[in-house]
Amino acid sequence: MTSSSRTIAFRALAGAAGVGAVAAAAAAIRHKRATRGLTLSTEVAPNELLRTPDLRPDVTEILTDDGATLYVRAYGPVDGDPIVLSHGWTCSTEYWYPQVNALAEEYRVITYDQRGHGRSSVGSLPLGPDVLADDLSEVLKATVREGKKAVLVGHSMGGMSIMAWAGRHPGEVKEYASAVLLASTACDRLVAETTVIPLPNRFPRVPVPVGRAVLSTPVPLVSSPVMTRALQYVSMSPNASRAEVQFCENIVRDCKPRIRGGWGAALSGLDIHEALDHLAVPTTVLVGSMDRLTPPVHARKLARVLDEAGHLERLIVLPGVGHMSSVESIDEFDKEIVRLRNL
Repeated sequence: MTSSSRTIAFRALAGAAGVGAVAAAAAAIRHKRATRGLTLSTEVAPNELLRTPDLRPDVTEILTDDGATLYVRAYGPVDGDPIVLSHGWTCSTEYWYPQVNALAEEYRVITYDQRGHGRSSVGSLPLGPDVLADDLSEVLKATVREGKKAVLVGHSMGGMSIMAWAGRHPGEVKEYASAVLLASTACDRLVAETTVIPLPNRFPRVPVPVGRAVLSTPVPLVSSPVMTRALQYVSMSPNASRAEVQFCENIVRDCKPRIRGGWGAALSGLDIHEALDHLAVPTTVLVGSMDRLTPPVHARKLARVLDEAGHLERLIVLPGVGHMSSVESIDEFDKEIVRLRNL
């Protein structure tokens, strides 16, 4: 990578870094719709799964105590087994279109905009893991029907939301969750462990103040070929198709710079590792081998702690996949959701 590209990528970290945009695998990968028995029918080209779902969602708006409004969409049969999807930094409910398109005919697929993202307002509370935890708690109370338990799926900051929720509301874990999928995420050392920014040998880790400054900067994102290339370098594998990269860029660009910077600052010092002690349901940890934002070192740490507590279902490392694992490897990602749903 050239020096200028590294500089662009460094700046892009403030907006594309993510914890949230969507990428996908090469167009040759075939996706088949998952069903309850893990059989796969109707073949669907991956780019088709990026479209706006045909199903009309049930929309709920949850008013929080501090005045924020959380925007929630629920797709599929009302009495279907619930799958709750929590997106990451700089994204929105649209991030989960591939999963909605693949799973919502069979399951009740519930998505929500994180505070300040998409159609959710920001409220008055300081941004941080407690807010992520409380917002997820409100979503679960409003959407998971009595007698049902959900598979909770969190990507990047969405995974952090689930971990924070388990730590702050441990009594709700077995009440609302049957299993969890933590994808492309981490519980601490986000700045120290990133491999987005190539550094000289004398700096084996990104200095935390530098990383915090980058993540918290509300840089406006202007669409351009340079930004597109930087975004792909930061958040996706080289295998992503042009359509997938564009999809990712559109979602990230829609995030307000002030929100992106505010949550970036909050995440830069995140440490919620103790919350893993309370994630007392079968939990799969998934990561792409080429993830620069939350590299596999994070997934292995999560898996080790969960295994010691007796709650690790399995660790999945997807070869050749970047940070946007839920779209970059749609078929494997959805198979694991359905497998957890069937436990």
